[in-house]
Amino acid sequence: MNRSVAIVGAGVSGLTCAVLLAENGYRTVIFADETGSRTTSAVAAAIWYPYDAEPFDAVIAWSLTTFERLRALASEPGTGVSMLELRQFARAGEAAVPEWALTLGARKLRLTETPAAFTSGFALTVPLTDTSIYLNYLAERLVAAGGKIRGNVHFNALGEISSAFGLIVNCSGVGARRLVGDHDVEPHRGQVLLVANPGLQHAVVCDDPPLMYAIPRAHDCVFGGTNEISDSREPDAASSARILTECSRVLGIEPPRVLRERVGLRPFRKSGVCLNHERLSDGRAVIHNYGHGGSGFTLSWGCAEEVLALAQQVQN
Repeated sequence: MNRSVAIVGAGVSGLTCAVLLAENGYRTVIFADETGSRTTSAVAAAIWYPYDAEPFDAVIAWSLTTFERLRALASEPGTGVSMLELRQFARAGEAAVPEWALTLGARKLRLTETPAAFTSGFALTVPLTDTSIYLNYLAERLVAAGGKIRGNVHFNALGEISSAFGLIVNCSGVGARRLVGDHDVEPHRGQVLLVANPGLQHAVVCDDPPLMYAIPRAHDCVFGGTNEISDSREPDAASSARILTECSRVLGIEPPRVLRERVGLRPFRKSGVCLNHERLSDGRAVIHNYGHGGSGFTLSWGCAEEVLALAQQVQN
């Protein structure tokens, strides 16, 4: 059996799959146009929460698996993972607490804990991933397991990958539109601001329009955001102004100093996350793992474990 695996894509999905495969005896190489800080994953606020991904039941199952893996990593130094209280709010009516959140200890927020901009909310403690640390941690863990990362590599089709690799794992994200012709994939553009941390001790999130979130990290705070169909990765000045104004208004603070503007393209797939397998004309197996929308980090370990199980199945 050929246990050499080529993984397309160096975002959190590709890196997590690569780590799991390499640590289970596969000779693993990642090939990607963009690596490290250039990936969409590097832009993500990366707080654990199922968002902008389907189908619901599978997404929740993958999310809960990832929750446990990230919670374990939060106790290890150098991973960039910590546990943080997430406060999820509604702009009107009563914020419904999802059933899966109740199993994780979610609680209703008191009125005194609810900013004036909102009517209600709930809180739960979830993993927060500092992308500037965690992506490097995954890359180093991959190399320690014998894996490799090859950047600035472009494929027009999966069949162009060397026949030396008996298995291909497609974690190309938005790139799947071009690479495999999947027109169900949409780029959901997310713009954020990195600002000086205003002393926020918990994450504040509201998915009701206008989308708003403020997520404190060790050295900064992520203000967001946008969710619109667009291929543009250039920061938009009007969006930045709106994000800064709205987040500051909700938090009841003066606008903090902006450190940086970032834009990423969430790989949303209209027909749901693509996690399945097929074979190329030369007989090699391909496992697809893309279309995670705004839940790349939230789904990463759950999906990677399913990829590993499929790899063991298709190569037996």
